[in-house]
Amino acid sequence: MSYGQFIKEIGRGAQGARDLPRDDAQQLYAAMLDGGVPDLELGAIILGLRVKGESLDEMLGFLDATDERINKLDMPHGRVRPVVLPTYNGARKEANLTPLLALLLQRFGVPVLVHGLLEGFGRVTTAHIFRELGVMPVSSTTQAQIAIEEKGLAFLPLNALCPGIHNLLGLRSRMGVRNSAHSLVKLINPFRGDAVMVAPATHPEFIDLMREILLVRGGHGLLLRGTEGEPFANPKRRPRLEFIHEGGVVPLFEAEHESLRALPNLPEANDAVSTAKWIRRVLDKQVPLPKPLANQLACLLYASGYAEDFNQAKAIVAVEATGLIMGGN
Repeated sequence: MSYGQFIKEIGRGAQGARDLPRDDAQQLYAAMLDGGVPDLELGAIILGLRVKGESLDEMLGFLDATDERINKLDMPHGRVRPVVLPTYNGARKEANLTPLLALLLQRFGVPVLVHGLLEGFGRVTTAHIFRELGVMPVSSTTQAQIAIEEKGLAFLPLNALCPGIHNLLGLRSRMGVRNSAHSLVKLINPFRGDAVMVAPATHPEFIDLMREILLVRGGHGLLLRGTEGEPFANPKRRPRLEFIHEGGVVPLFEAEHESLRALPNLPEANDAVSTAKWIRRVLDKQVPLPKPLANQLACLLYASGYAEDFNQAKAIVAVEATGLIMGGN
């Protein structure tokens, strides 16, 4: 394959570059995932896409290629759809509460697959906090399948889910910039079926593109502005929570913009030990669950089919956490 034709299209800068058709994007990304692109051309492609910005068709083509190379899981038994939490950013300033969201869903009997990185690159990852909570990563999709069936929760490292995209993600340390893989990993559906994709956008301008991708690909998704890129609602101020299904978008909660009346009770520090200790206290109902996270939990109980309708989902969360939700109803 000649990669010059692709570089010629995407490498002419933000104004002169042209978007690739979906089929060409799939063909190109398949070669990238398989390690078939020489280093010089691979670097040019990554930087060309970064300067130009990925189009909808390009992202769809990249995801088509990625889907073909994912080590898939079967849908868990039962009527409740599994929830997929991608965790790739970790905590730099705020506590990483992705593990709390996963454990709350597990407590309700909603199957949860968390996939992400083990290494933190200076940030506090979900893997670090899970380890403090006794949740260890599995080493294969086979083990993940067993863990979900037996425990309702599995943390699957990306290198076991899709080695090719893990390798592309790792190029950041070598090149110094992010690439398309950093966005694609947040849109992976590891299941052979309709899971609930929690899609956290890192930057506001990417929310619109993620929404379009989820609409075209179908299925169920919960779109939000992630907290430092993680898939949980900011506990200090709720982001807009959009439920995407059946080809439409339903805003379940609007974003909060007003000033905070009171700060929620949060971990004293964002390190793994402090965060895990605080999560245990929330699960034991010794510390209030921040209202934005309770709202997101209700959204996911509804999206997964655990609750028959959204009002029921909100009522279930309210009953389970009566008096313990920081911020009221």
